[in-house]
Formats: sequence, C-alpha cells, structure tokens
Amino acid sequence: MTKAEKVQFVINTLEDLYPETPIPLDHKDPYTLLIAVLMSAQSTDARVNTITPLLFEKADNPYDMVKLSVDEIRDIIKPVGLSPMKSKGIYGLSKILIEKHNGEVPADMEALEALPAVGHKTASVVMSQAFDIPAFPVDTHIHRLMYRWNLSNGKNVVQTEKDAKRLFPEELWNKLHLQIIYYGREYSPARGWKLENDIITRTVGRKSVIDDYLQKKA
Repeated sequence: MTKAEKVQFVINTLEDLYPETPIPLDHKDPYTLLIAVLMSAQSTDARVNTITPLLFEKADNPYDMVKLSVDEIRDIIKPVGLSPMKSKGIYGLSKILIEKHNGEVPADMEALEALPAVGHKTASVVMSQAFDIPAFPVDTHIHRLMYRWNLSNGKNVVQTEKDAKRLFPEELWNKLHLQIIYYGREYSPARGWKLENDIITRTVGRKSVIDDYLQKKA
C-alpha cells in the first residue's frame, strides 16, 4: 500500500465505525467547553463530565466565575486532579475574557493561547469543537495511533500534529481527530491492546510495532 492508500484506508475505516462524532465533553457554549477542556488535562472526560455540572451550577459564564474565589473553584474541581493550577487558570482566564474580550471566548488561536492555563491543544479543541474552524488537536490517543499506523515518527505531539495536518484533508480534521480518539479508546488502547481487534494497525501499522507485539505474544 502507498502512503496515500494507507491514509485513505484510515479515513474510510474510521468513517464506517464512527459516522457520528459527539463531542466527549458536556458543554453548552464556547465558554463551558473551554473550561471543560482545561479541566480534562491528565483526567478523563467521564470524570470531568461529573464535575462540570457542579461548577456550572454556580458559574457558567466568566462574570459569575470571577465572583467565586480561586479556593472555591478548587474545592469544586478537586476530583479532576491538578486543581491548584486549574482553579487559578479558570479564574484568571475568566477575568481576562471580561477585561479584553467582552466576556466572550475569542475564535482566535493566538488569543486563546494567551489565556492562563490554555495550551495549544486546549486552544485547538476549542477552535475545532466550539467554532468549527479546522484544527487538529493531538491528545495521547492520536499521538499513539499516528505512531502505530506509521504516519508519524512519534517524537513529540508538535511533529504528530504537523504530520496529521499534512496527510489528512483539512475539511476532515475536525471530525477525524474525534474519530481517532474514539478508535484509540475502543480498539487501540495503550494498555491491554490486542492487535487482533485493531484492524487499522493490522492493515497499515508500523512493522516494528506489529513484530514487537507478536514477539511478546509468542
């Protein structure tokens, strides 16, 4: 298979498996999505979805959020982990949104990345999922699978994002990054991975990854 054929196989398989791609984090607007994505760092979407309703009940917009103290925010979001940093970030970015953006989340990569506790991946998720602007946020699943599928060298997420954007058509990015995440969780996890269940890696995967798996199994 040529590289182009492999890429097309990935696209077709993911589209067959995941024709619909609901956004994993519960939210109702760009602000609540931004907060949910920020909270999801080194946590699970499922856990975040149990905590955000408690936070949003008290504050689901920047104006109400800054009425809470950093400590009050931290107490609510503690179960998602990294709460000292995340609570400061939530309070700080809410303040900046009021001061600089009329309380609105900007649909601009640079402006998003300038907000406290908002990195490139968080900004990419918000651009893609809140504003439908093409972006390719790379999480651990995408980073792992792009390496397994021999579509990126796995050196770092920056390189993985560049490779994904180069290989996949721009109009598919927003849906495709979610499809890859769903596939990674279901068929190609980091732990307890079974090549037998993973049709994409079985078909287009990196030879060394497949050989290593078969060797361990032998």
